[in-house]
Amino acid sequence: MKTTLLIQNLKCHGCANTITTKLSAIAGLGEVTVNVEEDTVSFDYVNDAALAEAKTTLNSLGYPEAGDDNNLLDKAKSYASCAIGRLS
Repeated sequence: MKTTLLIQNLKCHGCANTITTKLSAIAGLGEVTVNVEEDTVSFDYVNDAALAEAKTTLNSLGYPEAGDDNNLLDKAKSYASCAIGRLS
């Protein structure tokens, strides 16, 4: 199955690099693509557990889905994830 999620706090290709790296490491996910201009991440998943893990991972990196709570901590985590992505 394929899905596209609209996410918050996506700023640049550093963010995209971190998201792609982290989601690609999840068993059951594949073909991860991030569109910085549209604030989306798309990927294939094999079951609902893999989808839930992807959403949890995005949230832990500071990129919650659009409509979810986006507090100051999430924004700070996204800046840290962005910096890591730029250095990788």
